[in-house]
Amino acid sequence: MPTDMRKPIRDLQRALERLGHSPGAIDGLWGPRTARALEALLAAKGRAASASTSGPLPWIAEAMSALDRHEVRDRSWLMAWLKRDGRSLGDPAKNPWCGDFMETCIRVALPDEPLLGALGSNPYWARNWLRFGQEVPPIPGAVLVFARGSGGHVGFAMGQDDTHFHVIGGNQSDAVTIARIAKSRLLGARWPASVPPRIEALPVMKPGGIPTTTNEA
Repeated sequence: MPTDMRKPIRDLQRALERLGHSPGAIDGLWGPRTARALEALLAAKGRAASASTSGPLPWIAEAMSALDRHEVRDRSWLMAWLKRDGRSLGDPAKNPWCGDFMETCIRVALPDEPLLGALGSNPYWARNWLRFGQEVPPIPGAVLVFARGSGGHVGFAMGQDDTHFHVIGGNQSDAVTIARIAKSRLLGARWPASVPPRIEALPVMKPGGIPTTTNEA
């Protein structure tokens, strides 16, 4: 993960430790111990506990930590990364793993976020993410669910150009990448129920240099 993405979380972790709420390793990565330490601090101050912080969204920080990891070249690393939430679909070189990637990012970053019903039982089916959290417009960090034939694809919104969303996700050209996906394919945008939405416009990005994907595999 780029240093500028880790620094705000590392600063938060140091502050939590100073205040007696251990976040675990001071590594700039948002995980269950950091989230629980923040919740404990907020509860101790008499405020409603929330996993929302200023700066990078924790689930996007998790996604960025795996950027450019490839299902074949980085198979062992990626399999271990996908299992950090306690379960996984299996070998990413043999399975469509965009939903597995999303589940890992959300469960590690937001350990108390409910995944209910069909999503809880099968987060690996991309269209089940239409049941996630709350409906929002496409905003930075939102879960975007796309049609792909009778199936689907799912990733996190990072930006947009005139015709495409720029999405970080797994199983995009067999890796974790940022790719352009046509806006016409969008089925819905969702946001965690446990975090107040940050309603802001998606950044406008230049399409040059960002690959376009039409068949995520």
